[in-house]
Amino acid sequence: MASSWPSPSLLAKVKKEVASMATAEDKDVRVAVSPYRICPLGAHIDHQGGSVTAMAISQGVLLGFVPSGNLEMRLLSGQFFGEVRFSLDSVPPKKYNDGASNIKTDEYSMEEGAWGNFSRGAVLALQKKGYKLSQGITGFLEGSAGFEGCGVSSSAAVGVAFLLALESANGLKVTAEDNIELDRLIENEYLGLKNGILDQSAILLSQRHSLTAIHCERRMYELVQPPWYGKNEGDYKILLAFSGLQHALSSKPGYNLRVAECQEAATVLLRAVGRGDCEPLLCNVSVDEYEAHKDLLEGELAKRALHFFSENARVFAGIDAWSQGNLPEFGRLISQSGLSSIHNYECGCEPLVQLRDILAQAPGVYGARFSGAGFRGCCVALVATDLAGEAEKYVRAKYLNAQPDLAKRLTTATFVCDSADHAHVV
Repeated sequence: MASSWPSPSLLAKVKKEVASMATAEDKDVRVAVSPYRICPLGAHIDHQGGSVTAMAISQGVLLGFVPSGNLEMRLLSGQFFGEVRFSLDSVPPKKYNDGASNIKTDEYSMEEGAWGNFSRGAVLALQKKGYKLSQGITGFLEGSAGFEGCGVSSSAAVGVAFLLALESANGLKVTAEDNIELDRLIENEYLGLKNGILDQSAILLSQRHSLTAIHCERRMYELVQPPWYGKNEGDYKILLAFSGLQHALSSKPGYNLRVAECQEAATVLLRAVGRGDCEPLLCNVSVDEYEAHKDLLEGELAKRALHFFSENARVFAGIDAWSQGNLPEFGRLISQSGLSSIHNYECGCEPLVQLRDILAQAPGVYGARFSGAGFRGCCVALVATDLAGEAEKYVRAKYLNAQPDLAKRLTTATFVCDSADHAHVV
């Protein structure tokens, strides 16, 4: 059941780059393997304490590294511009201004060395939690081409890779659960993104062919295995379709605005049931309480709450379907999730909605939805193995007709991959 990613040749390439940078032997180079992830069910509800599902996929980030022998960090990338250099004892305390509206797009560009902000955030997160860092790293970052900003959590994968590398270089023993919290600190407190724990949890906990169910309110997870687990591959592949639109999530108001609307809806409902002093999260409202008082919500607040409670129900139905190996039902729920993201959570622009609709109609597709936040990026589908190639051709042709300018700028229009194991150090 071993995943085909990363290939031996790719690992060798990354090790060779680091060996050249550090004047070291290839055999002395370690590699942090950090996969990207998809979220089949549980869209936009992790930050409200909902339950979500995830899988790591067989593409992601590789960070080759050796301990630097001192406090210095020196980093290069095969994808992003600029060399990153800093000392462990001189990292600025915060990357962003406290007002989310003040975040600037160029601060979160992954080019011109800004990708190094994840390494700085990793250093500060570890130090904040009391871990002693006496070794920096000399490292080379290589990610799967074409996936940046496409809704597969490339940012969380980078953050996790830097955490694992620093921990390995400093001989630190850190659990996956603790690393979930550390990466949350990178994204919430250093980069200023108000997300939940879905991305980090998926990257750090997943097993190939298992569905990772994460119960965010209780910070608990379970690995849901299908009937074929350990016996065969199952009749599915993961199909990603790219829109040609990209941006850094925290540089736009859409995501953080939706979080605030969910919290406002929770505030209204909690006051209605006499618990106005509770933390304003929708998970603190029961289904019965929501049904009894949902008429108090209007406009956007009503839609956000409807999405939360219906999506949370779809997650548990999906867990049951996956455990039974019922791929058609699991796919149907994925498509329902996609439609609720469009109509109730109101994310997705015209090209992305068109792409989702095309993907949902492709041969062999069980179900399709946006990947990630759904403001731009890509769509994801579960597709029958023997029809994955035909589905790819269908999607490429239809999207080229619908959005010729965007489709022509894509170097990779579609990508078929497998589920994968969690992040680790080779």
